[in-house]
Amino acid sequence: MPPFVHRLRVRYHECDPQGVVFNSHHFAYFDVVLTELWRAAFGSYGAMVASGADVQVVDAAARFHAPARFDDELELAMTVARLGTTSITSAFEERRGEELLVSGRLVHVCVDAKTHAKQPIPDDMRRRLAPWCETS
Repeated sequence: MPPFVHRLRVRYHECDPQGVVFNSHHFAYFDVVLTELWRAAFGSYGAMVASGADVQVVDAAARFHAPARFDDELELAMTVARLGTTSITSAFEERRGEELLVSGRLVHVCVDAKTHAKQPIPDDMRRRLAPWCETS
């Protein structure tokens, strides 16, 4: 299955004094593509929460291969690498054309939307994420 893909353009304020995207912004980019996947899968992040499930980040990692710079158009690809019992592992690739700039990973734990207590991933969430899953 192809990954979920979202494009964005680097804004000037996201760059550091060396003229490249400051490292923490790449995690914000991961969040943007994740939010867009929630929109495709659930209608919106809010709709997912209204269904009773929410997620919280418990682990994040990025590997920097090449710099992104102001006004670069980036393609961010996200795949649900693993659906565990309570956790969702997402894999990200950020590219400028064919060049891989950043690869990353986020691990979310599914929680009850009201109590924030860890809970198993609901069957409906699994079904809605299935088009972008590598494995389950």
